[in-house]
Amino acid sequence: MHAPLANSVRLAPRRHSALRLLAFRAAEWSVAACGGRRIYQARHLTAKGVRVREERVLVPDLAPGLEGLSIAQLSDLHGGRFLGRGDLRGVVERVNALAPDLVVVTGDWITHAWSEALPLLDDLAELRAPLGCFAVFGNHDYKGRLEGRIADAARARGVRFLRNQHARLERRGSTFVLTGLEDPEEARAVDLEEARAGVDPRDLEIVLCHNPLAAPRIARVGCALILAGHSHGTQVDLPFLRRLGPAHPGLRLRFGRTTLLVSRGLGVVGVPWRVGAPAEVVLARFERGVEAVSGANGGVACTAR
Repeated sequence: MHAPLANSVRLAPRRHSALRLLAFRAAEWSVAACGGRRIYQARHLTAKGVRVREERVLVPDLAPGLEGLSIAQLSDLHGGRFLGRGDLRGVVERVNALAPDLVVVTGDWITHAWSEALPLLDDLAELRAPLGCFAVFGNHDYKGRLEGRIADAARARGVRFLRNQHARLERRGSTFVLTGLEDPEEARAVDLEEARAGVDPRDLEIVLCHNPLAAPRIARVGCALILAGHSHGTQVDLPFLRRLGPAHPGLRLRFGRTTLLVSRGLGVVGVPWRVGAPAEVVLARFERGVEAVSGANGGVACTAR
C-alpha cells in the first residue's frame, strides 16, 4: 500500500483489467513485428520531423539574470518495443540546436522493464545544456520497484533525478529552484513538503511532476511553472479512443500565478500511432510580464488540446 500523504499530492492509481492488458500486449507485439518502431521513429523522431512547441512563461518580477531562461522538456519516452537505442538521436540533435539553458525529462522512461531506459540514456547522454539535465519518474517507471537502477544509470550519464528534492540553480547571477516530485500515483512516497524544504515562497520555483492532475495542489505563490506529461495529449485524439488513456487536462493551464505546461511526450503506449497529438519537445522561455488570469480561484488561462 502507498504511504498516506499529509499534503494530499497523492492521486489514486489507475488500474486496468487483465483482459485489457492482454489486448494491449498483443497489439504491441503484432505491430512491433511489422516494423512499427522503425516507422514511428522515421515519422516522429527525426531532427527535422520532431515538433518543438514553444511556450512563453511571463513573470512580473523576474530577476534580470533569468530573463530569457529556456528549458527544453522531454517526456513520456516509453522505451521498449517502439523506442530503443539510437531512436532519440534526432531529438537530441534538435534539442542541442535550440541551445536551452536546462533540459528536463518528466517521466515514463520505460514501458515494461527498468532496462528499457538504458538505451535511451545512452542517447540522452549527448544532450548539452549549461545548467544540466534533470529528471523525475512517471507511473510506468516503478515496475518491479527497480527505479533506483534507472536513477543510478542516469547519474552515470549526466542526468540527475530529483526524488522529492530540489536543486538551486544559477543563471547570470540570479538563482531559481527546480523541484522534482515522485509520481503521485505509483511512488511509495510523494512528499511535496520534503521536496520544498528550504525553498522560500519568494524564490522563483519550477516544479517537475509527471502527472498534471496534481498541479492544483502544487501551485502556489513563487511557483511560476509546473512541467508535466503523462496524458500523451490523448495520443489518438479521436472520439472514444481518446478515453483509453489517462485524462488530458489541456496543454497550458493557469492556477493563480502558476502556469502548467503538459507535454504530449515523445513515445507511445500500445501502438506506434498518433492522431492530433504529435510527438513533441516543449521549449519554455521565461520573460518579464503579466499573464491574464480568469476564474475566481486562478482559473484556466488556456485550455488548448
